[in-house]
Parts: sequence; structure tokens; C-alpha cells
Amino acid sequence: MEPNPNSNGTKAAGWLVALLLLCCAVTMPLLACAHRFVTTPVAPAEPVEITIPAGASFRWTAKELARRHVVDDELSFRVLAWIRGAEKHIKAGRYLFDKAATPDVVLARLTSGDVFIEKITIPEGYTIHDVAKRLAEKGRGTPDSILKIMEDPEFIRTAGLAGETSLEGYLFPATYDLPDGLSTEDFLKTMVREFLGRLNPALRQAAQERGLTLHQWVTLASIIQKESGKEEEMPLISAVFHNRLKLGMPLQADPTVIYGLKKFEGKLTKRDLAADSPYNTYQIAGLPPGPIANPGLAALSAAVCPAPVEYLYFVARGDGYHSFSGTLDEHNEAVRRYRKLQAERRAVLPDNEAARK
Repeated sequence: MEPNPNSNGTKAAGWLVALLLLCCAVTMPLLACAHRFVTTPVAPAEPVEITIPAGASFRWTAKELARRHVVDDELSFRVLAWIRGAEKHIKAGRYLFDKAATPDVVLARLTSGDVFIEKITIPEGYTIHDVAKRLAEKGRGTPDSILKIMEDPEFIRTAGLAGETSLEGYLFPATYDLPDGLSTEDFLKTMVREFLGRLNPALRQAAQERGLTLHQWVTLASIIQKESGKEEEMPLISAVFHNRLKLGMPLQADPTVIYGLKKFEGKLTKRDLAADSPYNTYQIAGLPPGPIANPGLAALSAAVCPAPVEYLYFVARGDGYHSFSGTLDEHNEAVRRYRKLQAERRAVLPDNEAARK
């Protein structure tokens, strides 16, 4: 019987088919796992912050991401990064993972440097002491070290405020980004730039027409800011102070007295009002030596655009607003009404609550 010339070819084809089937049997589950790994979003049980140090290896990064349950598998993530050519392009920084994301999305964030940028809010009326404390809470130094920067003449000059002895009044209240790599000095300069940028030509012209230097303008605006948080009242309060300045009357602004006290117990006393202080506007004529807080745009605008009224007095009404008067008699009557309302209110409050008012 003659050998079949096709038998060897048939056997080879059979082995090839068997080998292909074996490869499929092995690789198909692997491919399915790989597909599932790449396409399945992972959601951390709670928001996760991970800081990747400069120079950290990708192996360390993948291990940390897997340990914190940002990705399901360290090795698979490393393979994915190798395939994408991303291993050497990871950006250092602090990352926040708080939403479900596929490994590709996580990898894209790491390579684009989509780091977590903390926000910091500086409210209107904050003093430099308040700002220093808020920055210290964000890990940007101690309050004393930050205050030292704010009062350093050379730093103040480089911030664009030559001639000032402090940044008080010139740190514009707003919500800012606070990236990890931003120094305290650069952040303070950002606040000063924001302040200067808010002084548009119309406001600067108004200040010039009233004969106010920038220092005087900001000082007056800071007092207005501390007197009322109601923007609609600020032009009226500004008018009172402008009218008093014209007549040579003391401003008699409680917030300036408080600013000059070394310790404030929460209520001004007769002794406080008689204290010898350059900030005691019950005792000095004109404006105090400098700003007493950092004013917002409404107060800055009101300081140079007072309402066209002849008021000389105002007193708190107890509801966040004030009563304004043009004469002392009218003012005393407004004070009497306020005190009567306070007495009536205390009379209907429980004893323990009335004691706190």
C-alpha cells in the first residue's frame, strides 16, 4: 500500500488546529478578563486622596491605587500603562478619587496632572489675623509666620504696595484655588493682584475726585465693611462718615476701637471708648492710621460713592440693619426705640436665653 502523501499534511493541520484551540482556550478568558478590567468602572467606598511624590515609580503608584481600591488590580494596571506608554508620564501631586472611573480614566488623570486643587474662602471683613489663621488651618505655616510675611516691608513692596506697612485691607475677599505647590507668598500676591484688579478706572476716578489716596480709600472702606454686612446700606454708612469728616466730627466707629484693643471681651465698655489708641475714633479726628479689615467690592465702591444724604448718625436696629438720622435728637430717639425693643424682647425670652443676649 502506497503511503498517502497528504497524511503528514493532515496531521500537521490537525496539530495546528489543536494548538489554535488550545491558545483560544487559554487566551479567551485572559482577553475577557482584560476587557472587563479596562471597561469596568471602580468606585471607592469613600473619597480617596492619594499623593504621588515627585520621582515615585509607577510600580509604587499602581500598588497604592490598588491598595486604596481606586483600581482593581495592580499588575493589570501596570500592563495597561505599559501598553499605553504612560508609565513614565505620571505627574506628581495630590489626587482626589471620589467617583467611579475606569482604569483608562484613572490613567488619563495621572498623565494629565488632574490634581486635586483645594479651595480657600476669605470672607469680607476678615483681618490679616483671620487670613493668617485660615491659611494656617490649610497647612501653609503658623499664624505668626504668615503674619510676618504680611508685615514684611520688602514683601509688601514686591506685592505691588510700596509704602504700606501691612497687607491689611489689600487682601481681596473671595474663594481661591490653593494648589499644593503654591507658596504662601505667591498666594498672598494673588490676593493683592485680585484686589488691585477690582479697582476699575471709574472707582479710581471717584476716589481721586474726593481727594482720597488709595490708603485712605481702603481705610474708609474697611470701616464701612465692619459696620454693616448689608451691601444696600453701605452707601448710607459711607455718607455718614463723609459728612462727619467734612464737619470735623469724630467718626465714632466702634469697629475701629475694637481693632485697636489688645483684648476684646465681646462688648465695648466706657473704658474702651476712652482708651488712648490711634484707632479710637471716639478720641481722634479723621481716619485711623490704616485699614482695620479687608473690604469687599461693595464697601470699596461705597467708600468713594456715598449716598447723597445729610445723615450724621446711625444705630443698629437689632435686625441686621440700621436707623439713620440727620440730627442728634433724631438719633437719640432711634436709640431709645432700639433699647425699648431690646427690653421688650428680653421680657418675652426664657431667662436662660435672655441672659445670653
